[in-house]
Amino acid sequence: MALADRPQDETSDAQLVRGAQSGQVRAFEALYRRHVGRVHGAVWRLSGSDSARAEEITQEAFIRAWQKLSSFRFESAFSTWLHRLAVNVALMDIRSRSSQPAHDDADDALQNIEEALPAFCAAERGDLERAVAALPPRARAVLVLHDIEGWKHEEIAGELGMAVGSSKAQLHRARGILRRVLGEAA
Repeated sequence: MALADRPQDETSDAQLVRGAQSGQVRAFEALYRRHVGRVHGAVWRLSGSDSARAEEITQEAFIRAWQKLSSFRFESAFSTWLHRLAVNVALMDIRSRSSQPAHDDADDALQNIEEALPAFCAAERGDLERAVAALPPRARAVLVLHDIEGWKHEEIAGELGMAVGSSKAQLHRARGILRRVLGEAA
């Protein structure tokens, strides 16, 4: 029985990675099936809940994972390595889009959120996700990485190319915008 044909609980990620590193495409397919949901969820939040963009970023992340699989050294869990790679792909996308001319000020973000949530009900998860999606890209990235993904400000600062203080300021800004929107909608 090939590695990829075994039930998930019988085949560890490490075994599948070793198989994929030796060229077994089915082993990588098994890794994809096992981890695509978590990867997609993270990049979906980072992309501002843009489903089409999240799908593209997810596919790009798995392409990069396949290309870089030989560099995986088993120093951490494969899921951690893959998740970090996917977040980096999403952050590169955010950086490339934020280099395009755009207004990134809190008043514009507040207006975008208010337009996206005409009948906001704070208890509904979908509404909260839309509010987060309407945040300015850098503020959204810091909020998602810190509050949802559990990254430290030092890690966020390094990945986004900003000072630790800027990461903290962006988190404060994002939370403030959400508090205003949620407070006004209540």
